[in-house]
Amino acid sequence: MRRLMIAVGGSLVLAAPLANADVLGGGATVSYWNSDFSGEVVNKSSAVDIEKDLNMSSDGNANFTAHFEHPVPVLPNVRINYTGISQSGSGKIGPAAFDGIVAGADVNSDLDIEQLDATFYYEVLDNWVNLDLGLTARKFDGELVLREQIVGGQVSKTTVDAVVPMGYLAARFDLPFTGVSVGVEGNVISYSGDSLHDVNAYGQYEFALLQLRAGYRQMAIDYEDDDDRLDVELSGPFASIGVNF
Repeated sequence: MRRLMIAVGGSLVLAAPLANADVLGGGATVSYWNSDFSGEVVNKSSAVDIEKDLNMSSDGNANFTAHFEHPVPVLPNVRINYTGISQSGSGKIGPAAFDGIVAGADVNSDLDIEQLDATFYYEVLDNWVNLDLGLTARKFDGELVLREQIVGGQVSKTTVDAVVPMGYLAARFDLPFTGVSVGVEGNVISYSGDSLHDVNAYGQYEFALLQLRAGYRQMAIDYEDDDDRLDVELSGPFASIGVNF
């Protein structure tokens, strides 16, 4: 993590004198993400596959983003993003017991993941080629609850929560005089055996204050919190509508 923070921090030091914004501005976006689930959740030494064992294979999630930009070169712009993921399923515990629930038991499951990002970034380029660099503080919480499908059955709860720093990059290419653009943006961090990345690629159309965007997003979380571990990947298409002013 130290090497990543030094690299990103050095980039921000170089970017700050070049950053520019002529006027105050901002915007907000709401998006819908149809994501496929895969991966596993570990509680102590036992694991359960959320796709094969719990039948959690896809989900639709709503996301919200807001940003604020200003003309002061030495101060970063601010971007806030919230992602909420909630999925339920019914399945059967695999070949080994999981946190006190015996192998082969029928279970109902609820998986909830919430992420709140605060990103501080600089506009390095701001014309028909746009480039933003910054740092993100991500607060994420994950919880998996399993309940045996019998009266008085065993209940298992696995939780992971953390605040992690991530590098942030957003690049966009505008086709002049068309309102059409393509771009990529993402956050990434890897350290001490844990890793997180959240990346999307998109096409965009802007008309007046309105912004329409569609693309593909992939998010992976591999994080251990004491004896609990969340190792999941979500990916799929998304569409969003927003305003810029």
